Amino acid sequence: MDKSNKNSNSVSNINKQIIVDASNCIAGRICSNVSKLLIQGNRVAIINSERAMLSGNRYKTIEDYKKHLEVGSVTNPIHGPYHPRRPDRILTKMVRGMISRRKPSGILAFKHLRVYIGIPTEFQSSKEIKIFDNAKITKSESYYITIGDVAKQIGWKGE
Repeated sequence: MDKSNKNSNSVSNINKQIIVDASNCIAGRICSNVSKLLIQGNRVAIINSERAMLSGNRYKTIEDYKKHLEVGSVTNPIHGPYHPRRPDRILTKMVRGMISRRKPSGILAFKHLRVYIGIPTEFQSSKEIKIFDNAKITKSESYYITIGDVAKQIGWKGE
């Protein structure tokens, strides 16, 4: 009897639109929670991606990202690898690394992900914005750097 009740609850959660606010949350923890929701079959939209936080030394983090940009093709840079510079693309790539993207289930799950800079007009009136408590920052903001700040340092020409 417990199994049938469990299955009925999981069916009701499939294809549910979930809006996640990344403001003042650690980026890796947000991405791991979002990847779990995507694998379960939910549609997930992450808003305020530029306000997600990376922990660690500010200057070391920026230096690591700049060093990562130097990796390219030996023969022609057109052949990749391509490095994201926008905050929404950085978060998207973080989630992509946590999903098995070569399996059909992972491909379908990744198609259900949307990441936005700021809050789009379609989500401004929404009252069901999810905030993960385990992803919130625990120290002062001075111990972290936002993905928006890192993106500006590595070449994002946005806000």
